[in-house]
Amino acid sequence: MKILIISKRLIYVKVFIAQKNQFWYFKFNIKSFMFKNQTAVITRKERWGSDYFLLSMEAPGIAGKSKPGQFLMVRITNNPYPLLRRPFSIHDHNERNLEIFFQNTGVGTSILSQKQEGDKIEILGPLGNGFHIEDEFKQKKIYLVGGGRGIAPLYFLALELKKENSDIKLFYGGKSSTDLPMAPKFKIEKIKTLCSTEDGSSEFKGLVTDLFQKELKVSIPFFVYACGPEGMLKKISEISRAHSIPAELSLESIMGCGFGACWGCVKKIKKEERPVWSKVCEDGPVFNAKDIIWD
Repeated sequence: MKILIISKRLIYVKVFIAQKNQFWYFKFNIKSFMFKNQTAVITRKERWGSDYFLLSMEAPGIAGKSKPGQFLMVRITNNPYPLLRRPFSIHDHNERNLEIFFQNTGVGTSILSQKQEGDKIEILGPLGNGFHIEDEFKQKKIYLVGGGRGIAPLYFLALELKKENSDIKLFYGGKSSTDLPMAPKFKIEKIKTLCSTEDGSSEFKGLVTDLFQKELKVSIPFFVYACGPEGMLKKISEISRAHSIPAELSLESIMGCGFGACWGCVKKIKKEERPVWSKVCEDGPVFNAKDIIWD
């Protein structure tokens, strides 16, 4: 095999690979490779029923570099199946430790939910482009909207916004109150938390987008951040645009590699006023709401 780097400009590397009369050509964003593969040790595990789990792990090489909105690719098992790593938002961190919060929804998360304190897992990160926090957000009203497991990256974000003395309000929605396990954690941090459930088991019956829209009749925020199912994000985007509120949305996507090599997580994003297939893992997962093209 011959590997030849034929171009290296600014932040891009072009690579030409030849092997047995077969040829491959790749163009990589160097910034996508500013991550680390590390074996992390699980130091704490929490669970809520059989569906929701939080794992704290020691991973100093990754934890200290993490920013709100970034994610990890977690190797679930050393067995051949499931083969691909799974993406998880970084829920919280300090210089040595980080947390992921997830819902048990399939084979991969089921295996991960069975891990115990002291177990080791291989993680890759921090990956992706996260949320932007501007100096002008100081003491401004900021709304966060989380749907179900989409609450995961918003806790890390909320703690960073607190450092800016932002006036934060969280809208947290689920099918029932059992889908809102993170609500007490936000309240401990004195973040005003408004909850909605489809079955009416919380203070507001309906979708979190309905609760969000209702609150806008009372007060308009300076900025909105959201993460959750695509239908919810599309609605938040429409509502925010109708009220001329800037917003950033963290998209959920199935990912193959997590760093832009496989093109398995593309989404149409507006760039220079034209639609471009963009990689959620590399260009996102956070995008400006006005740039996302919804199917």
